[in-house]
Amino acid sequence: MTTTSPPPQGVDVVLPCLNEAEALPWVLDRVPAGWRALVVDNGSTDGSADLARALGATVVHEARRGFGAACHAGLTAATADVVCFCDCDASLDPALLVPFVDEVRSGTADLVLGRRRPQSRGAWPPHARAGNLALTRLLRRRTGLRLHDLGPLRAARREPLLALGLTDRRSGYPLQMVVRAADAGWRIAEHDVPYRPRTGSSKVTGTWRGTWQAVRDMSGVLRETPRLVTEPAPAPAPAHPADRS
Repeated sequence: MTTTSPPPQGVDVVLPCLNEAEALPWVLDRVPAGWRALVVDNGSTDGSADLARALGATVVHEARRGFGAACHAGLTAATADVVCFCDCDASLDPALLVPFVDEVRSGTADLVLGRRRPQSRGAWPPHARAGNLALTRLLRRRTGLRLHDLGPLRAARREPLLALGLTDRRSGYPLQMVVRAADAGWRIAEHDVPYRPRTGSSKVTGTWRGTWQAVRDMSGVLRETPRLVTEPAPAPAPAHPADRS
């Protein structure tokens, strides 16, 4: 895994991190070769930042607590053409992002999301799954998108993502990205991905209180007035010469 600044056509993987020292070795080992891992330390006290750096990742520090704050700090620190997001708790495999990136680069989709498929009964607590289901139904009413999940595994081009003007810095960040992308006319794809029990305790969906807070944050996003789209959707990839008439 390279840790040097990637070329313009490279890939950066944003990994929001809060006390994930136990999971980091596996997660970073699964980042595809040639991609850069951006571990965004969100106030860890277990040595996560030092461990990530020792394992070859680029570490970004974000003092403001919140999942959205960490994700956006990683997005603004990224320099690659394509940016991916993945949880840092070993519940999702960064290697699964390879076809997502291919889809974005080919112009088939502008935003690709992973639909979590639990691999064991304990991987996705019932209260968290119920909250996710309720939000996807509300999302369908708001945007017409027939998605099944608002999971954290995703890929898109960096510049269009920044142009969405994302403002949520808590649990509503992933949903706000989808809502604003839909408002901007993006092509959004969803693919099944295996979802494993996380390493360590969850900061959000591991408790009813955390899930309720996340649902409240995301419900607020859905109540936002649709933004006036001032930026075009990402341009599709140019056609292959053989496809032109």
